[in-house]
Amino acid sequence: MRSHSRRRAFATFAAATAAFAIGATTTATARPEPPEQIEPLGPDFLWGVAASGYQSEGHAPDSNWSRYVAAGGTEDPYLNSIDFFTRYRSDIALAARLGVKVYRIGIEWARVQPKPGEWDKNGLAFYDDVIAAISTAGMRPMLTLDHWVYPGWEVDRGGWNNAGIVGDWLAYATRIVDRYADYDPLWVTFNEPAFYIVNELRHGGISPWAVPMMQDRIAQAHNSIYDHIHEVQPDAMVTSNVAYIPGGDDVVNKPMIDQISARLDFIGIDYYYGLSPDSLTQFSLSELWRNPLQPEGIYYALQHYSRQFPGVPLYIVENGMPTRDGATRADGYTRADSLRDTVYWLQRARADGIDVIGYNYWSLTDNYEWGSYTPRFGLYTVDVLTDPTLTRKPTDAVAAYTAITKAGGVPRNYRPTRLPAACSFTDATASCDDPVTVPG
Repeated sequence: MRSHSRRRAFATFAAATAAFAIGATTTATARPEPPEQIEPLGPDFLWGVAASGYQSEGHAPDSNWSRYVAAGGTEDPYLNSIDFFTRYRSDIALAARLGVKVYRIGIEWARVQPKPGEWDKNGLAFYDDVIAAISTAGMRPMLTLDHWVYPGWEVDRGGWNNAGIVGDWLAYATRIVDRYADYDPLWVTFNEPAFYIVNELRHGGISPWAVPMMQDRIAQAHNSIYDHIHEVQPDAMVTSNVAYIPGGDDVVNKPMIDQISARLDFIGIDYYYGLSPDSLTQFSLSELWRNPLQPEGIYYALQHYSRQFPGVPLYIVENGMPTRDGATRADGYTRADSLRDTVYWLQRARADGIDVIGYNYWSLTDNYEWGSYTPRFGLYTVDVLTDPTLTRKPTDAVAAYTAITKAGGVPRNYRPTRLPAACSFTDATASCDDPVTVPG
């Protein structure tokens, strides 16, 4: 059985909400004329890279996801992924050489608490060393407390069906917060809650009737740990990032956002694909590398949330492009050009008054894409299935990103290699009624 990753689930939602996009009406104020030159994002902008624990660490302890893989619910076996567990120092060095300021990782609950009430000193020591190494290398940790993985003993208690999971989760999260708050990390409580729920549904972790219950419990856990984080780290920046859904984001993400909106210090946004009339038939639920990339859509995603949360800073927590097995995309779009085009639209968003404060590339290296090693998102590609050395091979985007972080963006006179879609549904009809343009 093929597993559907978060980005496969994303494509499902995008297709399902296209009708909503077509039928929606939005009032938008006319945007400024496109500037002939764009300014760099400045020294305070947070350039970063991102990864998750289970997807990259390897040596996985017993968890819901190790059981999903063992049950045959995935395309590829897990193996040891890209073995960040033993190679973290060299990977952190690769990130530092990019010139980024933020390194996002996930803390694996199953690794630090293998049994109820039992804390694994070696698991905690691993994260001690990783976070210290990130800090020593001159980067700020961004710590994700829950990236869709929980311990096997919690599975045995019913997972998110069990009301006690909230207390168990808070005991774990509190220990992690207390241990690492002195590093002044940025915090992500739950990664993409809507798709956490989707994947639990897909793999049988919850039943359809339990969806509202899981959402309520995640919201309760987020709000509680948010308060604790601010007790021990008063100036903390905390979010729960959303996977942006072109044309239907409010349908998918707003119910959860409404429950935690009072406890978000910044809006974390994951943006990957665009949507327009001529691309509706291009979406693939299994071949992510075929999905249409619309870099200007990141502008629309930022616009969408800037209007919903005026005065709250925005951060692109994840963005990248998929290729198949590391090969060039069929449309010829390179990872470097996609990155530069995307950063152009970040600079345009800032120029138009949108308070975007950071950007993480997903991901530093290829990893286990929730069931498959075929989709590749890494700045460095790693062929897990055929290369026992797990060599990190730089893509063309490594040099491109290094130049971007050094300059604070793309050059002032940069023009995207791809023009904006004629009519994009990325921010419902607002992106058709008042589309972004590029100077002639």
